[in-house]
Amino acid sequence: MAEIGKGGTAGKLAINVQKRLTRAQEKVLQKLGKADETRDAAFEEMVANFNKQMAEGTKLQKDLKTYLAAMKTMHDAARRLQSCLADMYEPDWFGKEELDSLAEDTDTLWLDVHQSISDKSLVTMDTYLTQFPDIKARIAKRDRKMVDFDSARHHFASLQKGKKKDEAKIAKAEEELGRAQKIFEELNVELQDELPVLWDSRVGIYVNTFQSLAGQQEKFHREMSKLSQNLNDIMTKLEEQRQLKKGGTAGAKTGDCAKSEEANHSESADSPPKSAVTNDSDGELPPGFLYKVKAVHDYTATDGDELELKIGDIVLVLGFDNAEEQDDGWLLGLKESHWLQKKDISAKGVFPENFTQKV
Repeated sequence: MAEIGKGGTAGKLAINVQKRLTRAQEKVLQKLGKADETRDAAFEEMVANFNKQMAEGTKLQKDLKTYLAAMKTMHDAARRLQSCLADMYEPDWFGKEELDSLAEDTDTLWLDVHQSISDKSLVTMDTYLTQFPDIKARIAKRDRKMVDFDSARHHFASLQKGKKKDEAKIAKAEEELGRAQKIFEELNVELQDELPVLWDSRVGIYVNTFQSLAGQQEKFHREMSKLSQNLNDIMTKLEEQRQLKKGGTAGAKTGDCAKSEEANHSESADSPPKSAVTNDSDGELPPGFLYKVKAVHDYTATDGDELELKIGDIVLVLGFDNAEEQDDGWLLGLKESHWLQKKDISAKGVFPENFTQKV
């Protein structure tokens, strides 16, 4: 049985070799113009479209993979940048916990968009391209069977034209011609049905791929914009606090000057403070008056001893009874409008210096 198997294999090999030789001879004769060739211009156009479609799809698949690789690189860079900021951000600075949470949300957002584009756009292209190798192989087979058909056709015609006709050989050649024609036409009809449908499908594939990509990008940038705004708000508040502390240093110096001036004023209890005499253009001023400021920002009081401010309010700044009670960056004062109406100093309160400017 083994010998029979070997013989069968050898026989198939010989048949395949003979087919190749016959096809090669037929192609040579066709190129030399000594044998006509079956041509189908419409089918050739379909094949040209198929090759173009396969090349474009393969390029799009490659570029999507490149895009995702670049996105991963950008994600890694963003993660390192967030990590660097988190390492530098001191624990007592404003928004430390919010900053750490923001870094986690940013990382999650990058992971989600990468996975979504991979699952929806890239997988769509991968699935789309899986059908091309099989069709390409069947087109090549159709071309081979077309050469076989031409060769059988020419062989049958030559036997019919021969001077000495061998009816048995002619019958056998006619049978081979019919078989070759049937195989060729079956493949040809199948491909003529499939190739136009495949060609039209590219529109839907590209629409789905890029709609999905655009949707994921739009969602990503919208969410990332919110996170970026949160980061900007944290940085803005941190800078405001820095300026507040910076202004507090200047406020402490102002408080020292006020103490010195109060000491000079206390030399005579019956005479008004020198600063009050200098600035007294609205009639009587409250005891301990130093100078006036104007609110340039709204300030909402958060404690009972604080002064509520609205932009444009004029405040009469007062000296602290005990300079040690003054916190850095804070002043003590009374709204001018309240003083002019009620001459009541009990409504005084503290407020942040950097929310005001001298007038």
